[in-house]
Amino acid sequence: MPFHEQNELRYYSFDIFSNAVRQGIFTRRGGVSSAPWHSLNLGGSVGDDPAHVAENRTRAFRAMGCEPDSVPDVWLVHGTDIVYADGAPRLDQPLVKADIIFTDNPNVSLFMRFGDCVPILLHDPQKKVIGIIHAGWLGTVRGVVQAAVEGMQSHYGCKPENIIAGIGPSIGVDHYEVGADVISQFQEKFMQDADQMLQTRNGVTFLDLWIANAIQLKNAGVEQIQISGICTACRVDDWFSHRAEKGKTGRFGALMKLA
Repeated sequence: MPFHEQNELRYYSFDIFSNAVRQGIFTRRGGVSSAPWHSLNLGGSVGDDPAHVAENRTRAFRAMGCEPDSVPDVWLVHGTDIVYADGAPRLDQPLVKADIIFTDNPNVSLFMRFGDCVPILLHDPQKKVIGIIHAGWLGTVRGVVQAAVEGMQSHYGCKPENIIAGIGPSIGVDHYEVGADVISQFQEKFMQDADQMLQTRNGVTFLDLWIANAIQLKNAGVEQIQISGICTACRVDDWFSHRAEKGKTGRFGALMKLA
């Protein structure tokens, strides 16, 4: 089963990854935050009590066998910059602006927060590299997936055909209506592939971020891809959804570590 429960926490794990990787995308269950962040809010910039966020993070990290001080953090900006977390983070180090983070160090855990954007987990079992991508519509159209695969190649010597990818819970196409500006950017960037990414019904256009990122992964040479197919806006009992909850909500987290 893709869902696991531990100490009241509930998280999703891809079955495409081997036991060489610990990985989980946490639902909103099992934390200490009150409404509207109830209960496992892992985002520190949404108005929740910082003490609650810290406790929630500690619970999530320990559920995966990770220590909080082994986790480098990033300031998400919907771009294509990469952090290579090759060593343990310094506690006094300021947050780096980036939407891709990698490591090949078993003592380093990777962590990112999401509220509708797509968590994409990567693993190269040959080079023993893991990574997490934050892919909203803007990062997707900017080519964050392509940048990530190129980063794995240049920094670690990875081959795309060896990379395994999991596309996690995020807003699904039926809930992601987009306007003319987004439509035109996707059509200009992806040309004929945009027809698979955009769906128009009754004069309204919707964006499929799962398909958009899967196509980019395939175009970059990645062959092993699993899509969770879980829409955060459909299941606010399990997931925080920025759009479905009109911005008054928390953030769920993706955590990954080499076993």
